[in-house]
Amino acid sequence: MRVLVVHNRYASAQPSGENKVVDQEVALLRAAGHRVEVFERRSDDIADRSLLGKAALPLLVPWNPAVRAELAARLRTERPDVVHVHNVFPLLSPAVLAACADAGVPAVATLHNYTQVCPPGTLQRDGRPCAECVGSAPLPAVRHGCYRGSRLATVPLAVSLSVNRRRWWSGVERFLCISAAQRAVLVRAGMPAERLAVKHNFVPDPGACRTGAGEHLLYLGRLAEAKGVRLLMAAWDEIAAGGGVGVPLVIAGTGPLEREVAAWAAGRDDVRYAGLYDTAQCRQAVARSVAVVAPSTWLEAFGLVVVEAMAAGVPVVAAGHGAFVELVEDGVTGLLHRPGETASLVSCLRRITAGPALGREMGRAARRRYEQDFSPAVGLERLVEEYRTAIAGRSEPMGGST
Repeated sequence: MRVLVVHNRYASAQPSGENKVVDQEVALLRAAGHRVEVFERRSDDIADRSLLGKAALPLLVPWNPAVRAELAARLRTERPDVVHVHNVFPLLSPAVLAACADAGVPAVATLHNYTQVCPPGTLQRDGRPCAECVGSAPLPAVRHGCYRGSRLATVPLAVSLSVNRRRWWSGVERFLCISAAQRAVLVRAGMPAERLAVKHNFVPDPGACRTGAGEHLLYLGRLAEAKGVRLLMAAWDEIAAGGGVGVPLVIAGTGPLEREVAAWAAGRDDVRYAGLYDTAQCRQAVARSVAVVAPSTWLEAFGLVVVEAMAAGVPVVAAGHGAFVELVEDGVTGLLHRPGETASLVSCLRRITAGPALGREMGRAARRRYEQDFSPAVGLERLVEEYRTAIAGRSEPMGGST
């Protein structure tokens, strides 16, 4: 099969699960003998633009005509069987869909977040779940400055969502939701249910599972309010005040709360802030964990770190909402705490560290779940199946209108 992957890479200064998923899918398809090419832009390149170029960038977020022309020409030359769209913000824009229509090539799109119904894609505002824009015009997002706390920065996203809504819904043959929880939100928002399929992300086998009970609890991810970092710090302070749980907490990652986390961890024996790990360090840290902690306060569309823990035979303590509810079987492959509640998170952390036998049993169950639902073999089968469905359902070209 000939596949063209379309992706706007996120800035390399911040860890991106989405970049990782794209790279892993490309490698998986190529290893299976499929011909895969990539059409991409990199957010890192924005820094090299002229002042005028940077100023004009918001105008291209809803529609980038140069991208449409370039991609359409490439599609006509290479004639792939299917185009797989991932992220188009900020340098590609939904003009990629018009290019697919121009060339008569079916498009599949993975929905890594909620940008189809929420300008910043988080379904969260001020640290709490928010669905004001779901199913309606995204004016509340502009009013509240939901993207980076700025009304001005939110406007291009809100405009793009409004003017391109129908183009997305009619121009994509198959939307790949990364969890059933995400799909349910999008169906309620009015997206065409018949085009929304659930295809979980896969995780490469780390090659080794945890041995023993583990030596630390691990938070691995972006240091941001929505990820529950402040909630975790509050819970850990309460645990420390009660004498601790016998193992330290390791926090690895970068993000807007990095300085706050580093200052909080400084001088403590029960906490270690490790900074940003590379892939090998991540795998090693996970394999040495009693449990991986994922206390997100927003409704995660998936949870890559959860599945990475399961692949290593490590249980997870996660917030009991969003996709985590379908990834983690409470009491079997990990523990779910009440979202946003410090006392519930404290209880789960104490429970997972108090019983090594329970942790080992949960770890074995987590590994079995990974092999059943999240392995590369399963990921490849489901991905190719969706491509074939999109190709079979190809409609007549929509034409070149904008």
